[in-house]
Amino acid sequence: MTQKFIALVAVLTLSSALSDLNAQSGAQTATPLTLQQAEQIAMKNHPRVFAAQYNALAATQVVREARSSYFPTLQADVTGSVADHNTRLGAGYLSSSQLFNRFGQGISLDQLITDFGRTSNLVASSRFQAQAASDDAQATRYDVLLAVNQSYFEVLRSQALLKVAQTTVSERQVVLDQVSAMVQNKLKSELDLSFAQVNLAQANLFQIRAQNNIKIAQAELARAMGQQNPEAYTLAEQPLPSPPPETADPLVAQAMQNRPEILSAQASRDSAYKFQRAERDLSLPTVVAEGDAGVIPLVAQLTLPRLIPDHYEAAAVNIQVPIFNGHLFAARRQAALMRARAADEGLRDTQGRVARDVRTAWANAVTNYQQIDVATKLLNQAKLALALAQGRYNLGLSSIVELSQAQLNETEAEIQEVNARYDFENQNAVLQYQVGLLR
Repeated sequence: MTQKFIALVAVLTLSSALSDLNAQSGAQTATPLTLQQAEQIAMKNHPRVFAAQYNALAATQVVREARSSYFPTLQADVTGSVADHNTRLGAGYLSSSQLFNRFGQGISLDQLITDFGRTSNLVASSRFQAQAASDDAQATRYDVLLAVNQSYFEVLRSQALLKVAQTTVSERQVVLDQVSAMVQNKLKSELDLSFAQVNLAQANLFQIRAQNNIKIAQAELARAMGQQNPEAYTLAEQPLPSPPPETADPLVAQAMQNRPEILSAQASRDSAYKFQRAERDLSLPTVVAEGDAGVIPLVAQLTLPRLIPDHYEAAAVNIQVPIFNGHLFAARRQAALMRARAADEGLRDTQGRVARDVRTAWANAVTNYQQIDVATKLLNQAKLALALAQGRYNLGLSSIVELSQAQLNETEAEIQEVNARYDFENQNAVLQYQVGLLR
């Protein structure tokens, strides 16, 4: 049973060695990549960035739609009709009742003179909505940048943990070889050998998981950069950021000025109030000028000479004054007011959420920064304890259990040291994002 277990450990070790060779071979052809380059690639490739830009551009066209009321409307008509002699219209709306055979063509021109502010308020509302869409596009870009930062640091973390796993496998292989020699010389028991074999098997499992985590992290990075297929990159290490400020208050103040979500909510609120004013102006008169001109080359007449002119020109000014429509305008005005007040509360909620997120990110960043020094000290102590345990074991003053525990403590300390460093890198990116400085 022991020989089978040793053979299994040997196979796992050989497999890990071959994987390392393959990884090193792939690393030689990998493209160097910095965090700034990864962000630039994401801005050029990510579909969410393009979708947000297109939505923002679409919102600018709504402004043109609203401004179209300022310009005249020109249309051409060509009309021909055939009717029985001396027939008349007898149903439908009030209109010219006479029907006659004719063919004519002409143009009509309509121009809004004034609607007492409704169109100007609609234009202002659409402009604020376009600004909100632009801010939403900026928020999307920030989201993509945060995802790039997080996935970038996750790849670096996974690579660092793989190095820890490889070192752990090497160290425990040395211990296994040492214990095996002692067992052969009758200096240690089979129990010591079993413990050493178990420790090496655990290290190999740790290495396999670390290799898998690298593949997952690389896939996440490719997705964050907008790439369909992961490419081989050699990531550059980033310098450790400076510690967070002592309080979160200045960061909250910055976030209120920088966060695109707040700017978008403010623009949406302003748009809602402009639209409410436009709905209020529905009750005011509308003044429109109209002009018509054309020719009638053919008119059916029973007598000659022709009495109807072969051309026509006309102009008019129409003033439409709303009097009563079943309280439709009042309901629309009140509904717009309620939506504007809801936008007020939405802005207040966004500001509160951003302030909470900034304080949470700041607290996490402070904690993670403090953990770096503690984790470094823990690692140094664990290395010292392992050296002492190894010496005691070699002298026969302790059991394999004490040495195994020291090895486990060192491995856990190395993992915590790596996690502490990259947790702070990641949380610092989150803090910059929450403040609105991750650009």
